[in-house]
Amino acid sequence: MNNPVISANKLSLTYQTNDGPVHALQDINLDIKKGEFVSFIGPSGCGKTTFLRVIAELETPTNGTIQVNGMSASEARMQRAYGYVFQAAGLYPWRTIGGNIKLPLEIMGYSKEQREERVAHVLELVELSGFDKKFPWQLSGGMQQRASIARALAFDADILLMDEPFGALDEIVRDHLNEQLLKLWARTQKTIGFVTHSIPEAVFLSTKIVVMSPRPGRIANIIESTLPRDRSLDIRESQEFLDIAAEVRDGLRTGHADE
Repeated sequence: MNNPVISANKLSLTYQTNDGPVHALQDINLDIKKGEFVSFIGPSGCGKTTFLRVIAELETPTNGTIQVNGMSASEARMQRAYGYVFQAAGLYPWRTIGGNIKLPLEIMGYSKEQREERVAHVLELVELSGFDKKFPWQLSGGMQQRASIARALAFDADILLMDEPFGALDEIVRDHLNEQLLKLWARTQKTIGFVTHSIPEAVFLSTKIVVMSPRPGRIANIIESTLPRDRSLDIRESQEFLDIAAEVRDGLRTGHADE
């Protein structure tokens, strides 16, 4: 029961380029347990997204190992162990919201009845019930991103990987979606890996914050949150929140200093 859902051991990734090797990740050791909400934060180019892509087998490490649900990344992909939410919603404009959410279910061979049931369920989870017949252009940016999350939840994978899903949204919308995401996490008990550039977002959402250093991407610090799982936005005014944010900021500074 205590086995990690995601486990990286001495994981490194080096790209070979015309200008020489680029060390994207170096000696990453990390365990993520079932039901944790883990945020990855660090400067641009530090390997946050690369690590998420390694979990999803969108990138292949050059050294070390990664296990997802006790399987290799390749096996986990074949078993559809995770849903992936990209920075852009990536909805097909010619498909309705319901049609976009159904797409992975169609590919996976779900029956029409199962597809309809799942679409209704995940739209309710992201508070978009009744929008299944709308097209993406009829929805705001925040609503489109919620539809993208619904699509990633459609086949009920245990793990949700999210690559800066709210980065392009304004602060008010982002705050609202942060609150909604915490409610969604509480209801579904998913294990979430979340990439962000925002310290307040990382602290507000997470049970664990992984602070990464500039390239080559290494883990500078892992901070376990002491905040209660049931949180509202006003917790950001608390001393406990501010102390954790200061610890993250110190970790980012230390990572830069060690470069």
